[in-house]
Amino acid sequence: MESQARGGTRWKRFAVVMVPSVAATAAIGVAVAQGALAASFSVSGQQFKVKVKELDGRGFVQYGTLDTQHGGKKIPVAVSAFKNAKIESLCQSVVVPVPLFGDVTLKLEAGGDGRKVEAKNLFIDLDQLKADAVFGNINIGVAAGDTSKGPTNDSNKKDPGSFGQEADTAKLTDVEQTAWATNAGTFKLPGLSMKIYKGSGKGKECF
Repeated sequence: MESQARGGTRWKRFAVVMVPSVAATAAIGVAVAQGALAASFSVSGQQFKVKVKELDGRGFVQYGTLDTQHGGKKIPVAVSAFKNAKIESLCQSVVVPVPLFGDVTLKLEAGGDGRKVEAKNLFIDLDQLKADAVFGNINIGVAAGDTSKGPTNDSNKKDPGSFGQEADTAKLTDVEQTAWATNAGTFKLPGLSMKIYKGSGKGKECF
């Protein structure tokens, strides 16, 4: 790890929850609404996978919390949020088990034809990720209630005294992650395509 005070920090190939994350890439295919809060709904029982070539984000914040599944089960997640994000070559897949039929994989892709996916006020709840990342002016260990760099419409999700992280900028490449939920104020998806496959695994899911 390389670091500079109030400068840039590079963390290579990490795969844990409470680290500066690439979660902004996880939102395609999940309900989006103007001014929505992160996971302000009961999450489903299916995680989804996301693979991205590059993400360029502005105004990043992250903190830990719990999501609630339908039925009341609690799931620990890292909420990651960006004021603005531009994403190149986005793939998202989710596997849904269908009784008497088997697994069905829904695969969505966008931003792969030279036009980038764009999102504003983006909140993602994830539990695993891997990427190469460079953060500008990053603060690690900030009280979640005192963060100021990221979106500000998520106050009801934070424990004000808990661990938080924030950065002015984040550039992330070769992204792979799993997530439970996402919200965005707006989501622009150029070149969007959708495919449905019987079964799951290599060639059907994003990774």
